Amino acid sequence: MTFVRSTFRVACAVVIAMCMYATITFVSILSVGHSDTGESADAVVVMGAAQYDGTPSPLLVSRLQHALDLYNQGRVRIIAVTGGKHPDDRFTEAATSHRWLSDRGVPSSAIVREDIGRSTWESLQALAPVLRSNKIQSVLVSTDRWHMQRCVLSLRELGIRTMPSATATSPLQGAQRAWDKYAKETVGVGLGRIIGFDRLLSITG
Repeated sequence: MTFVRSTFRVACAVVIAMCMYATITFVSILSVGHSDTGESADAVVVMGAAQYDGTPSPLLVSRLQHALDLYNQGRVRIIAVTGGKHPDDRFTEAATSHRWLSDRGVPSSAIVREDIGRSTWESLQALAPVLRSNKIQSVLVSTDRWHMQRCVLSLRELGIRTMPSATATSPLQGAQRAWDKYAKETVGVGLGRIIGFDRLLSITG
């Protein structure tokens, strides 16, 4: 009976600890997603999103527009775009983003990119050497609020000084849709903090 009670107490303690960790992670995701210190950086990293035969999706446009605003404000000198493509696509997300920015007056000399990533970690891992080769030591990140913490932690794991600057114009609206995104990120960020985002990708694919 004593063994049963001890086992029950340990199980309860583990469950409570997991719930507390999940809550702390969730609050951290909310906090980082809504923070922008107003600092400048060498570049802004635009996280990729869907494109349709060379036309950026509304989600990608919101991230690109925010990056363009930061560039025009003089807070960055370089815009780094990310994202590969699906097998049947003609254009990568990065190429689509590059053209969108060029059409709005950003010179090609102010744009760097990676074209192979199919996930947050893959894109940032491929981008890191591109940033270093262009002597970029600090970056802002342009992505959605729910996605920000994962990106910031991933870039810091890759040795890049990173600060959040989320877009406020995401087309993803609705309480249920937002909850789904935050719930998924809470699990992903929570695990990534423990085992590393590189290892997390190798496990989850």
